[in-house]
Amino acid sequence: MSNRLEKEDSPYLQQHKDNPVNWWSWCDEAFKKAQDENKTIFISIGYSSCHWCHVMEEKVFENQECADILNKSFICIKVDREERPDIDKHYQEVYQLLNRRSGGWPTSIFCTPQNKPFFAGTYIAPESTQGSIEGMGFIELTKLIAQKIEEKDAQLFKNADEVENFLNHYEHPTEATVLKEDFYKNFLHQVKNNYDTKYGGFSSAPKFPQVNTLNTLLVIDKLYDDKSARTMIKNTLKNMTNGGLWDDKDGGFCRYAMDEQWREPHHEKMLYDNALLCELYTKAYLFYKDEFYLNIAKKTADFCINTMSEDNLFYSARDADEKDKFDKKIQTSWSAMMINALFTLGTVDSKYNKTAVESLSALLKTIYIKDTLFHTTLIHKTPKVKAFLEDYAFLSKALITAYNFTGKEIYLIQAQNFANIALEKFYKLGKWNFSDGEFETIAEISDNTYTSSVAIIVDTLFSLSSLLEDEKYAHFAFKTLEYNSYKLGRRGVIYPKMIEQVLRYTKGGIIIKSSQDNLNKNIYELSSLKYPFVLLKSDTTDEFMICGNKSCFANTKDINNIDKLIFNSF
Repeated sequence: MSNRLEKEDSPYLQQHKDNPVNWWSWCDEAFKKAQDENKTIFISIGYSSCHWCHVMEEKVFENQECADILNKSFICIKVDREERPDIDKHYQEVYQLLNRRSGGWPTSIFCTPQNKPFFAGTYIAPESTQGSIEGMGFIELTKLIAQKIEEKDAQLFKNADEVENFLNHYEHPTEATVLKEDFYKNFLHQVKNNYDTKYGGFSSAPKFPQVNTLNTLLVIDKLYDDKSARTMIKNTLKNMTNGGLWDDKDGGFCRYAMDEQWREPHHEKMLYDNALLCELYTKAYLFYKDEFYLNIAKKTADFCINTMSEDNLFYSARDADEKDKFDKKIQTSWSAMMINALFTLGTVDSKYNKTAVESLSALLKTIYIKDTLFHTTLIHKTPKVKAFLEDYAFLSKALITAYNFTGKEIYLIQAQNFANIALEKFYKLGKWNFSDGEFETIAEISDNTYTSSVAIIVDTLFSLSSLLEDEKYAHFAFKTLEYNSYKLGRRGVIYPKMIEQVLRYTKGGIIIKSSQDNLNKNIYELSSLKYPFVLLKSDTTDEFMICGNKSCFANTKDINNIDKLIFNSF
C-alpha cells in the first residue's frame, strides 16, 4: 500500500511511495502532528540518482522492523534535495555544526517535536557495529531517541536549544579588507598544496573534478602565462579522461572517482557536472588549441543531448545503479549551465549554437510562467517550486552568453530582468540569501557541489554593468566582493569562482564592438582571445573597437591585434 508520497511529482519521493514507512512530504501538517503527538521528527534528504540513498532505502526504509519503530514514535519527512535545495542547505549546515565536518547524502536529521535538530547523520546501517554512537545502527539509535523524547530528556532538549540558538544567530563575518589582484597568488599557493602531481586533481580519494578550480587556473594562465597553472590544468584534464570518470563507451562524466587514479567511477551522471566539464574542455581547447579537448567537449555535449534530453529540455541526472533509468526532472539552474556550455561550444561548431537557442527557448516556456520563475518541474508537468538565487543567477548568465554569441537584444533584456528580481529578492548590503519566503537560507560563496550562485550573480552583474553602461550593477557586485573580502584573501582555494571575480574587478572587463555580421564571422577568433574578461556588443562599425568600462581606447581591423592592444592598455 502506498504512503503519502504517492501524490508527489518528485522522482525521488516517488521512489519511496511503497516503503512501509509512513512518509510525509515537507508540509506544515507534518510538523503540527509531531508537536501535537509529542513525536520525534525524522527528516531524510536525498535524490533519485544517489547510490547510498538507494542502499539506505533497501536496508532501512524497506526493513519492516525499522519501519515499525519509525511509524510508532516518529513523524518521518522525505525531502528531495534537488527539488528543495533551500531545505537541504539548511540541514547541511546543521550537519556541519553537529559533526564538525561536511555531510552528504542521504542526510538523516533527528529533531525534537518542536522541530529543533539534535542529531545528524548520513547513511546509517540498520544494525550496530561498534557499540558506540558512531557505530550505532538505525534500529538501536531510533529506539534510544524515541525513549529519550518520551522521557523528555533534559540534556537532549538543552542540546537542541543550543543548536537552534546558534543557527538563529549565525552571521557571516563582516570584516572587510582591500580587494587586491594578489589574492590569486595565495589561491595558487593553496591549490598547489592540494595538487596531485601524478594523477592530477586536488584531493585524494574520493576524487571530484573541481571544475571551478580548473577554470580559475585557466584564467590565471591567460593573464599571467603561469606554467604551474598550465601544468595542473593539462595534467588533470588528461587524467580525468584516461580512467573511469569519463565514460568512453556511453559518453559523459560520472560524478566522482572512488580512487586517486580516476579509474573507479561512482556511476551516477549529473547534468551540472557534464555541463561544467563540457564548458571547461571547450575553453581549454579555445586557449590551448588541443583537438583532444574539443573532442571530449563535443562527446559530452552529444551525450547530454542524445541521452539526457527530451523536447529540447535536459534531465537532471542519470542513475548510479540503473544506467538506463533517468530522473526526468527539469531544473532551471542546471539546464542553464548546459545551455551556457552549448553556446560556448557553438563558437567552434555552430550546430551547438542552434541547439542552445532551442533549449533556451524551451526552458523559458517551461519554467517562466506568468512573470514567475520556477526552480524545477517534471517534463510536461506544471512547475510548483519557485526559483531560488541559483536559478536567477545561472539563467541570467546563460542569457548573457546567448546575447554575447548571437547579438539578440531580447536575451540581454531578459538577463537584466532576472538580475533585477534577484537583487530585489535575495540581496541586502553585500549579503545574498539563497531563498526567501517560508525557508530562508544564506547563499554560499564557496564552490561545493557546483559553482557558487553568489559568484555567478556577481559575474552576471559585472557583465550587465559593462553591456548596459550602468554602474549600479557593478556597485552591487563590488559590495558582494567587499563583504566577503576577508575570506577571499585568506582561503581563496575554497572560493575559486569568487577569486576569478576579484581578478575581473581588479583587471577590468573589456567590450569589443563591431557590426553583428563582423562579430558573427569572427566568433571563433573572438572566443579564442587570451584576455579572459571579454564581452561582445553589436555596433555600426566594421572595425573592432576595444572599450573599457567607460571609454573605447583602441580600434583595429586586424583581429590578431586585439589581445596585444588589450594587454598593452594595462
